[in-house]
Amino acid sequence: MPDNPRNSPVSLLPRPGEVTADGSEGLALDAATRISADQAAGPTLTWLRRELGAATGLPLSIGHEQDARIRLSVDPTAGLGEEGYRLIVDTEGAIVVGHDPAGVFYGAQTLRQLLPADAYRDAPVGEASDRWKLPSVRVTDAPRFRWRGVMLDIARHFQPKREILRFIDLLALHKLNVLHLHLSDDQGWRVEIRRYPKLTEKGSWRTESQVGMTKPPVFDGRPHGGFLTQDDIREIVAYAAERHVMVVPEIDVPGHSQAAIHAYPELGEVGEIPVGTRWGIFDEVLAVTDHVLDFYKNVFDELIELFPSPYVHVGGDECPKTQWKNSESAQQRIREEGLADEDELQSWFIRRLGDHLTERGRRLLGWDEILEGGLAPGATVLSWRGEEGGIAAARAGHDVVMAPTATSYLDYKQSESPDEPVPVGTLLRVEDVYAGDPVPSDLTEKEAEHVLGAQVNLWTEHIDTPRRLDYMVFPRLSAFAEKVWSTHERDYAEFEPRLVHHLGRLDAAGVEYRPMDGPRPWHSRPGVQGWG
Repeated sequence: MPDNPRNSPVSLLPRPGEVTADGSEGLALDAATRISADQAAGPTLTWLRRELGAATGLPLSIGHEQDARIRLSVDPTAGLGEEGYRLIVDTEGAIVVGHDPAGVFYGAQTLRQLLPADAYRDAPVGEASDRWKLPSVRVTDAPRFRWRGVMLDIARHFQPKREILRFIDLLALHKLNVLHLHLSDDQGWRVEIRRYPKLTEKGSWRTESQVGMTKPPVFDGRPHGGFLTQDDIREIVAYAAERHVMVVPEIDVPGHSQAAIHAYPELGEVGEIPVGTRWGIFDEVLAVTDHVLDFYKNVFDELIELFPSPYVHVGGDECPKTQWKNSESAQQRIREEGLADEDELQSWFIRRLGDHLTERGRRLLGWDEILEGGLAPGATVLSWRGEEGGIAAARAGHDVVMAPTATSYLDYKQSESPDEPVPVGTLLRVEDVYAGDPVPSDLTEKEAEHVLGAQVNLWTEHIDTPRRLDYMVFPRLSAFAEKVWSTHERDYAEFEPRLVHHLGRLDAAGVEYRPMDGPRPWHSRPGVQGWG
């Protein structure tokens, strides 16, 4: 990379593997510029024409390979590696070659970053500009990890389809490729299941929500709810696939299930309960009867029809065992199955669902608590309680996705300032996200092969608007994106100027990110009344 990325025409994020820029004149885009693509790169051509056409006001017509100035192609023999690409720009044109369609798409994303930041803003209708120039550059690039993900919790506070689509675009901008949707929890059920309509009729709304983390708790007195229809899900999945983002569904069991139990009280141990309004961990859990297992197998069958992802997340976290200790049906199940205790009972429950998913060609994914009591072969562990779960799983031969709270929880506070909104958890600054390595140092080289990658998690107890979501996610997500993409040794001093440059792109895209110099008192922001 150039010595001064802040002023360089090739200030890219995430940092590519190899970049050569000689400073010579590059390619100017104008009304005569044509784009071509082979069949495999066709979807990226459609995306690039749409995005750049809207920003530049140029027609960017489709041409033949011999007369096109921008050419896209897939070549698995080019030695680029999975999701890898090569981008070459000179006065004659711009060429993007990808190992696969994803590689072409990521090369096109890099091409877009070479343009002024306004390439991320729609131009006024009828306006075209002569300032759209690509610098002369050669880029060869491929990702470090194949799992580069974000978990978005839409159970605590619902995000409608339009916001999820916008979020997918922002993931794709950063070359991230997994959106893990947390679809159910104590406080709401967010996906239509046609066999069980009460899940959304009754379980998708709560009477009010806790505000902040005060004791005793304070509530807002406002109903909150919503859910995604199956048609919504199909649109989201298709939109994500066009941007090479895999959408992984999560239905959390056997804890965090108050909304489901409210809809169908026979699922629980104590009969009727309300949809949760407080944040935290609660004793209400699913019963471990055949009826409950059949119910959730049917739920997952519908999800499998909607989500082509090979992974299905079953939660498995924060499941208190109090009700099972006092439940005759749970204790009978322990005796019948020859289980040692309630921890093994949870493992038994998860294994039954894992077997069901395996029969249908899918892989079970769960939080690291699924290790307790033994883990089914083929299950993948998402390690959140530090690195320990990921280390134990990798050593046992299980694939792992790392998301330890210390470097991965984007709902955590970003400074110690009294102006920081809802200062939850421990301090997690941009530089903290950037510094943490996804591969635990305790793993051997062979064990580390089980680390598929990493993800950050965005829990939304205190994030109830898109504006709050932007503030908590960015620019920390930009730091994470480089960590999971780039193979370079990381140096925050080198990264920060490129991040500052990148903020111009986020500005143009309308992202209301947290300023680098920290939060400001709300009364100093013109037109802002609180944080709504």
